[in-house]
Amino acid sequence: MDLSIIFENLYRYESGLWVTLQLTFLSVGIGLVFAVLIALMRDASNKILSSFAKSYIYVVRGTPLLVQLYLVYYGLSQFAWMRESWLWVFFREPYFCALFTLVINTSGYGAEIIRGAIKQTSVYEIEAGYAFAMSKMQCYRRVIFPSVVRQAMPAYFNEIILMLHATSLVSTITIMDITGAANQINSRYYAPFEAYLSAGALYLIITMLLVGSFTLIEKHVNRHMVATA
Repeated sequence: MDLSIIFENLYRYESGLWVTLQLTFLSVGIGLVFAVLIALMRDASNKILSSFAKSYIYVVRGTPLLVQLYLVYYGLSQFAWMRESWLWVFFREPYFCALFTLVINTSGYGAEIIRGAIKQTSVYEIEAGYAFAMSKMQCYRRVIFPSVVRQAMPAYFNEIILMLHATSLVSTITIMDITGAANQINSRYYAPFEAYLSAGALYLIITMLLVGSFTLIEKHVNRHMVATA
């Protein structure tokens, strides 16, 4: 194992690390907004909204992320109307295509997580909210959403870690994330062990830091339950 290869190319990993973190947190942050909307649409009384949300979740969860990425990056460019529209300014960029695909993917999984958390909210808590003359919006804001945050937190934190690992696929469309940096180093030095071991170590360190942070956040959010117990 030639450690000099790793140390000489640390700047590549540093650049790739920044891209990986950007894509992870931007996709999860934007995806969370859409996940909440889709989860609410899924349980809406309007059949059109409910059917759309159900189909969206089914398609996103039923197709591989890599296929979704290829459809967005390679597929859309074959349509003349796309290349001639103002959208092409965005979709011709690999970074935007990667972010767009990751947002779609995580919003589909996130919507199901949030929907499940809403379903787990005690009906008695909701009825108590209405008994205190809360409107539907007030009940969502003061009763349902706080409960959803506590219920969905562990699963959603796991989704963030999965999304971190999923960003490795963006290297297939020329983006120099951590995996992209490893590919570049391997193609230059023909040292797959050094290149991908370093990349794996970086993903492992980030995951450990995230898990530690999530544990602290969960303890902070649920501190009142611990105190009551």
